[in-house]
Amino acid sequence: MILNTIRVSKVVRLLNKMLIGERLIQLRKGKTQEEIAKSVGLSVSAIRMYESGHRIPRDEIKVKIADYYGLSVQEIFFDNQVH
Repeated sequence: MILNTIRVSKVVRLLNKMLIGERLIQLRKGKTQEEIAKSVGLSVSAIRMYESGHRIPRDEIKVKIADYYGLSVQEIFFDNQVH
């Protein structure tokens, strides 16, 4: 039972990373990763990792990204997550 709970938890985290990545790609609307990285003050590789679901940005980076898009951190990183 505990192993199943751990597996489900890992799957949920992975799905949420993927959903965040998809959301970031949608928000980009044709701009390049380079443009976004320069505007937000991040490396292109960081943007690439966030969009691919390999990493989740730290809180201060979430705020920079939300400010850039004129949205709240909640809207980008927490709405529509799997629970």
